[in-house]
Amino acid sequence: MESIGLLVFVVVVAVLVVVTLSKTVRIVPQARAGIVERFGKYRTTLPAGLSAITPFVDKVRYTIDLREQVVSFPPQPVITEDNLVVSIDTVIYFQVTNAVAATYEIANYIQAIEQLTMTTLRNITGGMDLEQALTSRDEINSALRGVLDEATGKWGIRVNRVELKGIDPPPSIKDSMEKQMRADRDKRAMILTAEGARQSAILTAEGEKQAAILTAEGAREAQILRAQAERESQILRAQGEGQAIQTVFQAIHDGRPDQSLLAYQYLQMMPKIAEGDANKVWIVPSEIGAALEGLGSTMSRVAGIPVESDGPRQRVDMGSSVPNVERSDSNPTLSRAHDAVAEAIASAEAAARTTPPTKSPQPAPPPVEPPPDPPAPGTAPGTAPPAG
Repeated sequence: MESIGLLVFVVVVAVLVVVTLSKTVRIVPQARAGIVERFGKYRTTLPAGLSAITPFVDKVRYTIDLREQVVSFPPQPVITEDNLVVSIDTVIYFQVTNAVAATYEIANYIQAIEQLTMTTLRNITGGMDLEQALTSRDEINSALRGVLDEATGKWGIRVNRVELKGIDPPPSIKDSMEKQMRADRDKRAMILTAEGARQSAILTAEGEKQAAILTAEGAREAQILRAQAERESQILRAQGEGQAIQTVFQAIHDGRPDQSLLAYQYLQMMPKIAEGDANKVWIVPSEIGAALEGLGSTMSRVAGIPVESDGPRQRVDMGSSVPNVERSDSNPTLSRAHDAVAEAIASAEAAARTTPPTKSPQPAPPPVEPPPDPPAPGTAPGTAPPAG
C-alpha cells in the first residue's frame, strides 16, 4: 500500500511540474508582441522569443502583429459636388507601432480605420465634381492618408499609404462619358486627317509648281539650242553649196574642156532625159547631128558650144569659207562645238585650195561651119521642115 501511495504522489508531482512549466514558459513569434496581464490588469509586453511569466498569476492575453498590414474595404457610395453617386473602394496600408495602445486604446482598430476612411473619403470627394474626382486620385490619396495618420496615431497605428482601387460612376454616366470621349477622339482624328490632307495638298502643289518651272526652263533651253543649231546648219549648208559651186566652176575653167568632151557629156545626158514611166514619146532634138559631128572631129566647132579663149583666166572670189557664227561664251559646250566646226571647215578649205597642175594652153582650132541639116522626108530641098 505504501508503494502505491508513493507512486501516486510521484505522478501528481510530475503533473504539477509539467503544468507549472507550461504556464511559466512562453514563446512569442518574430514580429509579434505578447500582452501580459496579471489578474486582468496590464503587467508587461513580451518581446519575440522565449520568455517566462509567473504561472497561475500572469496570462498572455493578446498577441499583436507588428508587421505592415493591408486591408481592402468594400466599395462605398459617395456623392460628388455635382450630385452624382459613385462607388469608391479603398486599400489601406498600416502598421502597429504601439501594441499596448492598439490593445487598450481601441476595441477594434480595423473597424475603426474602415469607418474613418469612409467618412473622410465622403468629406473629400463631396467637394469635387465627377471629372475632378476621376482625375485627382493622388490628391485624394494624400488628403486621406494625412487625416487617417493623424487620427490613428493615438491608437498606436501608423498609416503608411492609402490607395483608391476604383471609382465607378453610374451606368448612364459611363455611357455619356464614353460618347463624349468617342466624340472627342473623332474630332481629333478629323482634325489630324484635315491637317494631313492640307499638308499633302501643299506639298503636291509645290511639287507641281517646281516641275512646271523646270519643264518650262527645259523647253526654253531646248528651243534656244534647236534654233542655234538650225541657224548654224543653214549657214554651213549655204557655205558648203557656195564652195561646191566655186570648186565645180574652178575645175571647169582649170580643165579647159573642148567641144568633143562637151558633146560626149551631152550624149550621156540624152538617155536620162528619156527615163521615167511617163515618157511615152521621145523627140530627138535637131542638135543631135551636130553633137555627133563634134564628137567625130575635135577640130570642128558645134554651134552653141563656147570656144575656149586664149585670154587670162581669173578665179572667182567666193569669200571666206569659215562660217560667221556667233560665239556663246556663256555655254562651254556650245563654245567647244563652234571650235570643232571651225577647225573642220578650215581643213576642208585647205584641201579644196590644193589644185592639180594646169595643162599648157593649146591654140584654139579654127571655126568650122557646121554642115547643113538633112532635109526631112517628104520635103523639097531648100524648104524648112514643118514645126513641131
